[in-house]
Amino acid sequence: MSSVGILGGSGLTKLKNLEIRHRRIIRTPFGEASGPLTFGVLNGQEVVFLARHGYGHTIPPHRVNYRANIWALHHVGVSHLIAVTAVGGITAAMQSGVLLVPDQLIDYTHGRPSTFFEGGEAQQVIHIDFSEPYCANVRQRLQQGAEKAGISVHPGGTYAATQGPRLETAAEIRRIERDGGDVVGMTGCPEAVLAREIGLCYAPLSLVVNPAAGKSAEPITMEGIDAVMHEGMARVRAVLAAAVPLLADCPPCDCGMAIGPEALKALHKAPLARKKATPSV
Repeated sequence: MSSVGILGGSGLTKLKNLEIRHRRIIRTPFGEASGPLTFGVLNGQEVVFLARHGYGHTIPPHRVNYRANIWALHHVGVSHLIAVTAVGGITAAMQSGVLLVPDQLIDYTHGRPSTFFEGGEAQQVIHIDFSEPYCANVRQRLQQGAEKAGISVHPGGTYAATQGPRLETAAEIRRIERDGGDVVGMTGCPEAVLAREIGLCYAPLSLVVNPAAGKSAEPITMEGIDAVMHEGMARVRAVLAAAVPLLADCPPCDCGMAIGPEALKALHKAPLARKKATPSV
């Protein structure tokens, strides 16, 4: 049986329909995760939930410890991971309020640690195949869950990951559209890369919360984004509740074969990072 994890993004710092059993702080070789892992039951299926930006939404996208988050979830046995993201819409089909399950990714981020394997004498260099960045099985289950819940989702699209935390310029959005991007967000990378490295079956469920820069005559405001997010995240929770039980019997796929078993074993035996000392007053 698959063990399911959910990474909550902006607008989803907690799952209202999750029956919480306990929370657990996980130490990792890469420092502290965004918060304790929340273990619970969603629609009869055990899940592990983590708020990507912290439970108080205090961590900006460029400061998220993606390596610690992914390592911690994998360490407690998560095999299939759904990443909820809020995005801006670029192409005509990506209007505010649209839900989509992206199938491709373009990375415009910089300076973020994007591999577990930094090389050196004690560690080999790892090159993973990232032609298809998201797990086809998880994507399929998300679409089936949406259909079961009676909620419309767009079955594909290219997610463009930018650095943040500022929003993009209109010129940057024109460039991204020329490159083939359909939506733009700030957390898609290196999260997806790290999930593939460590062997997680990973796919995003994205909510378009605003037209991207230059795609509307109106300015982008947080008030407008919050209004769309409030309604849209109710649909996200419904899709998750329907999709999670479907992941329990996911067939085997190639996601877990990106690195060999010895490299994976060594990764989980890496020394844990020391806890930061509390300054004296």
